[in-house]
Amino acid sequence: MNFLLSGGGGDLWMTLGMVALMFVFLYFFMIRPQKKQEKKDAAMRDALAVGDEVTTIGGIIGKVVSIKGETFVLETTKDKTKIRFLRGAIRSVDVKAADIAATILETKEAAKEPAEAVEAPETEEK
Repeated sequence: MNFLLSGGGGDLWMTLGMVALMFVFLYFFMIRPQKKQEKKDAAMRDALAVGDEVTTIGGIIGKVVSIKGETFVLETTKDKTKIRFLRGAIRSVDVKAADIAATILETKEAAKEPAEAVEAPETEEK
């Protein structure tokens, strides 16, 4: 507070400028990236579909079997254990159901195509 009592106007503006600069720095390097990540996470949770394999914030991995409002049911283990979670409990979507369906479709199409006969290379005789 000595800068207020000293009567030097230049020091006051310098200090206010530094505070403003620090706020701008905090915004661009801390607040803005956090907001971008929150939007990305919200989009991931909104795009959740039945059949997706997800990991929860508690580390539980399973397949989504139903979605109702803000909750979803996760099926884990071979015994088909089902647990109900809030959408906010999703850490990541590991495998999308659409990706699995596309892979299966590509595999079926590849199996339907007839295997092309490989011709033996012709040798030239003299």
